[in-house]
Amino acid sequence: MATESGRLLVCNCNQTMPLEAVAGAVAQGGTAPFIHSALCRSQLGNFRDAAAAGTPLTVCCTQEAPLFREIGQEAGLDEEALTFVNIRERAGWSGEASQAGPKIAALIAEAAVAGTPTTQVSLSSDGICLVYGKDQSALDAARQLSERLDVTLLLKESAGIVPPSVMDVPVFHGRIIRSSGYLGAFEIGVDDYAPANPASRDAFSFERPQNGAVSKCDLILDLTGETPLFTGHDKRDGYFRPDPGDPVAVQKALFELSDMVGEFAKPRYVDFKADLCAHSRSRKTGCSRCIDVCPAGAISSDGDVVAFDAHICGGCGSCNSVCPTGAAHYAFPPTSTLVERLSVLMQAYADAGGRDAALLIHDTTDGNAMIDMSARFGRGLPAHVIPFAVTQVTQIGLDFLAAAFAFGAGRVVLYAHPRKQEEIGGLAGQIGLAETVLTGLGFESGRVELLVEADPDAVETRLWSMDRPAGVAPRFFLPLGGKREIMDTALAQLRLAAPTPVDSIALPPGAPYGAVNVDTEACTLCLACVSACPASALLDNPDAPQLSFVESSCVQCGLCKNTCPESAITLEPRINFLTAAKSPVVMKEEEPFHCVRCDKPFAAKSTIDRIVKTLAEKHSMFATPEAARRLQMCEDCRVADQFEAGNPMTGGARPMVRTTADYQEGKVPDEDESIH
Repeated sequence: MATESGRLLVCNCNQTMPLEAVAGAVAQGGTAPFIHSALCRSQLGNFRDAAAAGTPLTVCCTQEAPLFREIGQEAGLDEEALTFVNIRERAGWSGEASQAGPKIAALIAEAAVAGTPTTQVSLSSDGICLVYGKDQSALDAARQLSERLDVTLLLKESAGIVPPSVMDVPVFHGRIIRSSGYLGAFEIGVDDYAPANPASRDAFSFERPQNGAVSKCDLILDLTGETPLFTGHDKRDGYFRPDPGDPVAVQKALFELSDMVGEFAKPRYVDFKADLCAHSRSRKTGCSRCIDVCPAGAISSDGDVVAFDAHICGGCGSCNSVCPTGAAHYAFPPTSTLVERLSVLMQAYADAGGRDAALLIHDTTDGNAMIDMSARFGRGLPAHVIPFAVTQVTQIGLDFLAAAFAFGAGRVVLYAHPRKQEEIGGLAGQIGLAETVLTGLGFESGRVELLVEADPDAVETRLWSMDRPAGVAPRFFLPLGGKREIMDTALAQLRLAAPTPVDSIALPPGAPYGAVNVDTEACTLCLACVSACPASALLDNPDAPQLSFVESSCVQCGLCKNTCPESAITLEPRINFLTAAKSPVVMKEEEPFHCVRCDKPFAAKSTIDRIVKTLAEKHSMFATPEAARRLQMCEDCRVADQFEAGNPMTGGARPMVRTTADYQEGKVPDEDESIH
């Protein structure tokens, strides 16, 4: 069967899936697909013929993908022209397989969406490895690794360790007090540092210890079993921390470490745009959401912006989830690509007759494994539960959740393994915002669920037992612009289909969207808030004393509030659906003061009046009426008037230099006698 992207090959995997009953739902161009039963075996010739035609192929099988790639290569088919989609574990192996036609159609359509390439981060290792431990297993591991790597052993404790007859690895005693870096560039600080005594007999003895030692290495094997040296240690490339009591885990780590010499590359998970960052201005802190949620310590404060280290980043995506401006933008893939995939998926589901889908968002590791286990040993996924794979579930934010409901989803379930518990704080906050918005628009609560569970049976039970709320009539849109633009568009479309399309919804304190309120009596129009605002939400008017505000640009960073010398600004977290939120609204304006010399407006009248009242004839620089009048002049006229009154940079005549000889020879004028 031909598709928009080429030809589609469907297989019921030896008749284990009742695909004939759903063939009509996946038909394209009015033609139902021919259902193979043994495409990878007796019907392999059909694939070979299709590959030889040279047109793009979509194969509804992932298990035998290596075989199909090999045959396709032999037939001269470009590898990029071959797409695979899993309909077996995700739809066909299910207690509701006969009803899964719309879901299968959606999965096939989604597979055709082209991925977005990402840049790479380079890492280099020369094989310099530090083994850190406190018992015999650390010595054994170090000696084993020394055959492949340049190994140093650092013992936190040494009791019970027998020195080897051949000291094939350098041994030191010490306690790591600080650590930083990544694969190829680790640095540690060590106290109680001392080399082993070569005369050690039945137990290690060490020379005189010292504190404050510093060492660098490419790799670290931590066998202490104690507190990890790094936050988010499981995502720190080059740092291995197996359970020292688990021989299998230790050997696995040794096997991986032995090959970590050379050049390596990892995806640049996050693109950071400093010009969008709302972290700080003039040493006043505003937004620190990404710093607060990063489990790996890859983000830190660096003046007015944050410093992002792509070498440390483990790709959890939490920063993308909570960043309101899009400064921390997940690029593996970007949100716009995810929303495009989702749009195609939900559009195909609706076109095939599907309604009220429950979107199951999961990662490509634990999530895929959970789905496979359920399909092979349980009931599989219900027909209306559509799996949607992302790199990390924690990258999901309010923008994506709003798009899912606008596209017709009745429920969204986000699955995470318990080992990700420390990373889901930011995601939980975004789910809370989504719940607030949905209930504010009249939807019943509980439509967004975070499912943290390791047991596939428990996950399956929950998916089959949860209710099926109705979704709205789908309202599709193109994911154009940045994160904020996509979110605004999604929310606007969702509001149009909502039971109660209100104008605004109050959000909890700390939410990244909202308005600022200005106390007009206290505000002096100094415009310090305009200078501090990183999102251009607060604006001035070069032609008049005026302060304006664009609510759709505000990220509630609080820099305006912290900067205002009059404490005239308060924050109001909310979602404003009105179009007026996208346009500047005048918060305060005053009559301009005109320069008394050239008549140019240059400041607010109240401000100049206050300055004159405070300084005129009270400050040494403005002690005379003529000098005080300069307070009522613009910056150009003030300078001109000063020079006309006498060059302020010109002093009196320089005094004549007098020497001792002048006084001795009587050359000092009589008028100078007084200074003797």
